Amino acid sequence: MGPEDGSTAKRSVRVSVIATVFNEGSAVDDLIDSLTRQTRPADEVVIVDGGSQDDTLTRLRRAEADRRLPLRVLVRPGANISAGRNAAVQAAQGPIIAGTDAGVQVEPRWLEALMAPFEGDDPPDVVSGFFVPDARTTFEVALAATTLPALRDVRPDRFLPSSRSIAYRKAAWEAVGGYPEWLDYCEDLVFDLRLRAAGFRFAFAPEARVAFRPRPHLRAFARQYYRYARGDGKADLWRWRHAVRYLTYVGAVPTLLALALCASSWWTLGFVAGGAAMLRTPYRRLIDLWGELSPAARLQAVAWVPVIRVTGDLAKMAGYPAGWAWRLARRKERELAWRSIVRET
Repeated sequence: MGPEDGSTAKRSVRVSVIATVFNEGSAVDDLIDSLTRQTRPADEVVIVDGGSQDDTLTRLRRAEADRRLPLRVLVRPGANISAGRNAAVQAAQGPIIAGTDAGVQVEPRWLEALMAPFEGDDPPDVVSGFFVPDARTTFEVALAATTLPALRDVRPDRFLPSSRSIAYRKAAWEAVGGYPEWLDYCEDLVFDLRLRAAGFRFAFAPEARVAFRPRPHLRAFARQYYRYARGDGKADLWRWRHAVRYLTYVGAVPTLLALALCASSWWTLGFVAGGAAMLRTPYRRLIDLWGELSPAARLQAVAWVPVIRVTGDLAKMAGYPAGWAWRLARRKERELAWRSIVRET
């Protein structure tokens, strides 16, 4: 077939894979290896190191030198994840940007699946990939079941992609001003909302999967969720969701407890109903995930789920007001103006 053939033209779309890293020496080799195994190779890979103090940069330079990938490594000491992503996208030469993160392994068909919609007959502006847990301990299985959506939980028309697995036109990134560098967490969510508000069209590619390990213990998980909620507060996101959480723990729980102690023990059924509502979906996911766990480990995972759920809620309740305080102390127009054009979806 000649150069006029449509399929040949579609396959010629160039794509640049970008990622940021910081002290990821224990994981960056896995990321590099998984990118070399792609069924649809990247035209270039741009990775920004934010000033790692371990051997991350040494490993990246080694990978850059051995030329298994068309890799370029940039060093931006002190750059947060948003600034790192923006630097990588700015340096990238392809019209399509595929983003992922350190600490993940991309499946062999990841880039192929992300690019398929762009190479179809009605290409979108943004393609949302998906992510799955690489859980290796009982706690990690329980954590994944409690916090990560299963594919059947996703509504494609409302799904906001994680920057662990996303592709978008570089022109769309430019149109919305890139990732918000004033945010250290939830930056990809604000980026997604800006893209939607600007009218860019999204597609969902569930086969574009990356795998990542959940946090290894409860303390690390609580710290992660504190930071997520602090990011929500900084960006003024999800006011109603956070309000419901405060109403539940500060209002409903003490009220039910007082009624159960002072009026009738039947009020304890309220805790049963509330617990069932909170834990039904995590337990359904847990059954899908526990696979080769022993019967004893499965019981441990069942016990972990409510502990994880309550810990996450309390961490968010602590983090959200911290973010609000940060935001109110920094009333800069450039940081808050995006709220005027974005409606939460």
